Amino acid sequence: MGKVWVLPVVIASIAAIAVAMLGATITDLGPWYQSLEKPSWNPPDQLFPIAWTIIFAFVTASAVSAWLAAPTRRVSDVLICLFSLNAFLNISWSLIFFRIQRPDLAFIELLLLWLSILALIVYSYRYSKAASLLLVPYLIWVTIAGALNWQVIELNGPFG
Repeated sequence: MGKVWVLPVVIASIAAIAVAMLGATITDLGPWYQSLEKPSWNPPDQLFPIAWTIIFAFVTASAVSAWLAAPTRRVSDVLICLFSLNAFLNISWSLIFFRIQRPDLAFIELLLLWLSILALIVYSYRYSKAASLLLVPYLIWVTIAGALNWQVIELNGPFG
């Protein structure tokens, strides 16, 4: 196998760190967020960075596994586009929810994020079952985040 794995590992790691840092920078747990009524099952704030760190590690491993398993340059390009779209949607949710303070619009955007994860799972499964399975915790976490987002809307809306 040689050093074929180096480029995918470096690029996927840099991308994951960049997305995580942008998301953390955009996320503001200040007075507006603290004033929102949240459901009783809302996880503690300290759990979110731990969960996201694990999820980003899995997403990075998934991207590397899928990239290395891609049989052609075209498949690699599609995978890179799908992961890039997902990263954009991930960051956009934080921007809409925390900075624009619109949980209602963030929920709509979250549906697109969820679909992008599903698309990654389905597309990467063709080439790497491991890559696909590594994305399942991400889909579960975003599903939970979606339910939480919806509850915030129900308990605090309307917004805008």
